[in-house]
Amino acid sequence: MLSVGTSAPDFELRNQTGQMVRLSNFRGQKHVVVAFHPLAFTPVCSLQMQNYEKALTQLDSLDAHVLGLSVDAGPSKQAWAESLGGISFDLLADFHPHGHVASLFGVMREDGISQRATFIVDKAGLIAWAKLYEIPQQPDNDEVMAMLVNLKSEI
Repeated sequence: MLSVGTSAPDFELRNQTGQMVRLSNFRGQKHVVVAFHPLAFTPVCSLQMQNYEKALTQLDSLDAHVLGLSVDAGPSKQAWAESLGGISFDLLADFHPHGHVASLFGVMREDGISQRATFIVDKAGLIAWAKLYEIPQQPDNDEVMAMLVNLKSEI
C-alpha cells in the first residue's frame, strides 16, 4: 500500500455517468478522498458511499472531492448509484484493465477485488493520509474529516 508523503499515481477512469475522471485534474483545486471499496451492491460499501453523500456539504467546505473506486463495471456503478438514491460524487469503475488503479495504490487483492482503503490526496498530488480497513469494517468519516480540517488549516 502506498504510504503518506508519496506522489499519488495519476489515473483516468469512467464514472457512473460515463464521464472520464482524471485524478491530476484536481491538483491545485481540491483534496481528493480516494475510497477503494470491494464491490458495489454490498451492505458495508453501500453505507460507506451513502455516508460520503451525506457529508458532501462538509467535504465541499474542506475543498475535498470523493472518488469511490471498485473493480465493478461502469453499468453496475450506474445502477448502484441509482439504487442508493443517487450519488453525486464520482463512482469510478476500475474494471479494465481489471483493478489496475487498485494495483497502482497497492490495495488489489489476489482474489480479484480491492481492499477497503481510503487515501487523501492533497492539492499537490501527495498522499496526505492513508488507511487500510478490514473488508467488513465501516470507515469512519470523522477520521477523514479531521485530516481534511488539518490540511485546510495548513494553508
